[in-house]
Amino acid sequence: MKIENINTLGELKASGYESKSIKDELRNNLRDRIKSGKPAFEGVHGFENTVIPEMERAILSRHNINLLGLRGQAKTRLARKMVDLLDEYIPFVTGSEINDDPLNPISRFAKDLIAINGDATPISWLHRSERFSEKLATPDVTVADLIGDVDPIKAANLKLSYADDRVIHFGMIPRANRCIFVINELPDLQARIQVALFNILQEGDIQIRGFKLRMPLDMQFIFTANPEDYTNRGSIVTPLKDRIGSQILTHYPETVKIARTITEQEARLDAVQNDMVHVPSLARDLLEQISFEARDSEYIDNKSGVSARLSITAFENLLSTAERRALKSGDDKTTVRLSDFMGIIPSITGKVELVYEGEQEGAAAVAQNLLGSAIHTFFPGYFPKIEKLEKPNEPTEYTDLIEWFFAESGFELLDDASDEEYERILGAIVPLEILIKKYQPELAKEDRLFMKEFILWALVEYNKLSKDRISEGYQFKDIYGSYISKL
Repeated sequence: MKIENINTLGELKASGYESKSIKDELRNNLRDRIKSGKPAFEGVHGFENTVIPEMERAILSRHNINLLGLRGQAKTRLARKMVDLLDEYIPFVTGSEINDDPLNPISRFAKDLIAINGDATPISWLHRSERFSEKLATPDVTVADLIGDVDPIKAANLKLSYADDRVIHFGMIPRANRCIFVINELPDLQARIQVALFNILQEGDIQIRGFKLRMPLDMQFIFTANPEDYTNRGSIVTPLKDRIGSQILTHYPETVKIARTITEQEARLDAVQNDMVHVPSLARDLLEQISFEARDSEYIDNKSGVSARLSITAFENLLSTAERRALKSGDDKTTVRLSDFMGIIPSITGKVELVYEGEQEGAAAVAQNLLGSAIHTFFPGYFPKIEKLEKPNEPTEYTDLIEWFFAESGFELLDDASDEEYERILGAIVPLEILIKKYQPELAKEDRLFMKEFILWALVEYNKLSKDRISEGYQFKDIYGSYISKL
């Protein structure tokens, strides 16, 4: 029988419907997913061999879960994806505040309604998309918010004594009965509030203003937290941790390829931007490498983490920088340039926690250093490595290029130069074209200009050229000529 034809308790019984707990729903549906080979957490990348197997084991064990990890490690996304493992619809007693199961009611309202109406009791259907509740733990959260309190207005309107349990106004947790309930940043919850969760997790009863109600709430709890050695705002009290079945450690993407997949999936771009701006593969890799460099940087507090959101917002800013430049110069289409990476600095400075040495350097300088480190890391994968110590008077693969700068006194590359001007300037540097033909002969035509600029920035990182910021762009010069000009 279709659910639209089941509107009463009697019809539900006749259909053969059997009640099951939310943890059994998740377990049964996960079993089906695993058997069919379909991923349980679609759209979550990089956790296939680490976090997701642990999540699956916890669900099969019917555990409440604590996801422990630094910011930007997809903890909340994992929790939200669990909704896909629920049954599509479940029945509940119409009018129930806590989604009472018609076959196993727990609230006084539902019990009284069924006692009066019997099989004629009206029922409704709840879609799985409505079975997710989330609360960000903050110091001002109260027991009344989460569990409930006595409602004097309800008592007055119904002319009830405060001794009558019908005067209770249920909080977020009882109202999420038969749902997934997530408490984000659990250590931020005051210890006395965490204590109020003990009975719900273990004994299945709630206590409100002297009322001790035996209400076996049917819930899947998921908590998220940063490692306790990082946060100074609080911790998870030990008895609460003891009641959480599985604690699962999350992590950042382990490769640039995975990080790229996440960024491209999450970045909010429109069709116009995608059509107008071409992003070379190397540019995408460099952008992701910046986050990897940040996590290893001596200027950044690695205990606070570097969120995956850094790469996502940086990618959005990178395309917007190229788009703005093209609009100003009148180009219909453009390709990202390395100089466009200066537009991502605001995406970096607000997402990293600097140590003392980083504060002394300045957030913008640290961000530029990260870009330089990313270029330094990638360059040997494309061109011959530049050795720190070279034999005197012995030519290298870059000698002709460096001599070109010595002879031509360098050039200026303006931020808002048109694509035609950009191509003319870089095209005039013949040794750049020779290097690309020799070491990157299969490089796509539309990526060649970015690669040329990449070589120049890399030579600056290896102290073979100098790069100075001018008011409207960059000036590249021979390093010795630059030194002489300052004398």
